[in-house]
Amino acid sequence: MTPIDRWIHAGGHAGRTAWFLTHALAAARLSSPVLEDLPADLPDRADYLADLRDLLRRDREHIAAGRYAMPDDLLPRPLEALRSSTRFLADVGRINLRRMRADGQEIYRSRSAPASKTRPRYYLQNFHYQTDGWMSEGSAELYDFQVDVLFNGATDAMRRQALLPIGDFLKAHRQADLRLLDIATGTGRFLRSIKKNFPRLPITGVDLSEAYLGKAKKTLAPWSWADLVLANAEALPFADDSQDIVTSVYLLHELPKGARMRAVAEMARVLKPGGRFVLVDSLQIGDHPPFDGLLELFPVLYHEPYYKDYVGTDLAALYEEAGLTHIQTDRAFMSKVMVFGKMG
Repeated sequence: MTPIDRWIHAGGHAGRTAWFLTHALAAARLSSPVLEDLPADLPDRADYLADLRDLLRRDREHIAAGRYAMPDDLLPRPLEALRSSTRFLADVGRINLRRMRADGQEIYRSRSAPASKTRPRYYLQNFHYQTDGWMSEGSAELYDFQVDVLFNGATDAMRRQALLPIGDFLKAHRQADLRLLDIATGTGRFLRSIKKNFPRLPITGVDLSEAYLGKAKKTLAPWSWADLVLANAEALPFADDSQDIVTSVYLLHELPKGARMRAVAEMARVLKPGGRFVLVDSLQIGDHPPFDGLLELFPVLYHEPYYKDYVGTDLAALYEEAGLTHIQTDRAFMSKVMVFGKMG
């Protein structure tokens, strides 16, 4: 990293932390309190921010070591930031009403078509209490900002930690000869990082939302060898042993137990022997005990109906039952990166 790069990284992330923390505090002021008193076992804010700074320090070290590229979007784009801020604050009131009513089923009630095998009943909810769930262009435009408010601007830095095992795996291969499949690709933010760092690697993103895939198409427009497919993680439209790398970012905690097990089985099925599966998802109870209180509070504040089951699930055992071998787990602030292989 050049001195300018170091300044951009430090200043850009400091600005992002302040910007998104300000929005989190504003949203809290504009919302009705859910609990009279917060749990006593929440981490001190200074300790929480110190852990965030540790993630950003490691992120900077990985960039300096050439493990992955310097992000190109750390400096603010004022007009874009203002538009996103306005949309976010305008939605806070609607989210607050759903939270106070404990109503995460608005999407299901408003739809004329019933759930189907393509879009199951559990998907038709207002996850996070957000307007339109995952079903509209407006939601797709707002989603990344909302998640960064939740994680104080650290979302991409957490996702980038998955580039390390992917890069290590690719060292022994020619990028153009492999295929990467990203399941529940959302707006394409993670695949953007993949293509920025491994531009000749053919990629496919799968998601259940046409609106989010539309946003992902715009996100990935600068790159070739990028396909997007509307499909359910429980029934992937790919042949057995067809993908060299499979990734999943922030999907498992959104799935009910049965769907989670079927999705994991599908991830293992399409992965080639000798391939790599890389998971990025929320921490679980016991991964970092100082944050356990936050994990218990999360489904109270947000509509996350399957989160309590997720945080107690043995993910290593779940994937090993599906035929994958656990290689490593690394914590990245409020997330963790798990790497699995499939025996040849």
